[in-house]
Amino acid sequence: MDRRTITFSRNVFLPLTTVCRNRCGYCCFRTPVQEGCIMAPAEVEKTLRNGAALGCTEALFTFGERPEEEPGFSQMLAPLGYETILDYCEAMCRKAIECGILPHTNAGILTYEEMERLRPVNASMGLMLETTAEIPAHAASKGKSPDVRLAMMEDAGRLKIPFTTGLLLGIGETMADREDSLFAIHDLHKRYGHIQEIIIQNFCPKPGTPLGRSTVPTTDEVCATIRMAKDILQPDISVQIPPNLIDASFLIECGVDDLGGVSPLTIDYVNPEHPWPALDELRSVAGDARLVERLCIYQRYIDRGWFDPGMQPLINRLAQKIKAGSSEP
Repeated sequence: MDRRTITFSRNVFLPLTTVCRNRCGYCCFRTPVQEGCIMAPAEVEKTLRNGAALGCTEALFTFGERPEEEPGFSQMLAPLGYETILDYCEAMCRKAIECGILPHTNAGILTYEEMERLRPVNASMGLMLETTAEIPAHAASKGKSPDVRLAMMEDAGRLKIPFTTGLLLGIGETMADREDSLFAIHDLHKRYGHIQEIIIQNFCPKPGTPLGRSTVPTTDEVCATIRMAKDILQPDISVQIPPNLIDASFLIECGVDDLGGVSPLTIDYVNPEHPWPALDELRSVAGDARLVERLCIYQRYIDRGWFDPGMQPLINRLAQKIKAGSSEP
């Protein structure tokens, strides 16, 4: 009997800004417009170069949604030489490629034209669906409208962008809502074939937020959701869990395929109180399964040519590097 394979990506996490138009009831990532709310270009480049030296292959660019809607943000960005955060993101993605790391951008809601613009400098992109339910935690966050998020994911499919999405468990949704969310993702993938992975992420309460005292999903509840995802989703969609947020070793047997991006350099800025496991700890998390490193663009999308030709040399080089080296950390 063949051993199961569990994959992971070696990445650096780059939060270009913590300013965001949304006011989610569980978030501690968002900050107001203030000094230090934008990651300086020199810090981005330093992180990219140090990450490359440590063997990282993925640059995860993330930032608050539509920060320009927050008064004063554009004035903070202008001295860096950029009019919008997307201008800045595009430039930093190019810097990542120059440093030898593949960009993956998760920027909240983007239009078709904006994704089309970022596609040439991203190997993959992402947006957490979170839930198709209308919940109080999203009441002050227009970017969290399920219809808006599903529309963006559909646009990504039309653009042939290898895409990551996911569910956030414990923010006010029910198990029936989770089932509905999974079927929505199934239907998108059936039409476009672009969903390469889905994250099943447990909500971690943040003190001082409206949901700071909420009950967290149990490991058994997360396991049941993973099993439901395996039943509903197509077999080529990997089910991922974040190994820093829950007992991942217990959940492997529930149907987990992937441990996501793990960084030897940067913290998880969305959940800073939960450090990444050391790369050599991932083998024990995987248990009897074979742990294999991957790129942020899955091999089937490389084979289909779902990327800009300008990234071909870097994709080939990094894929060969992973293949030639030890596939287990």
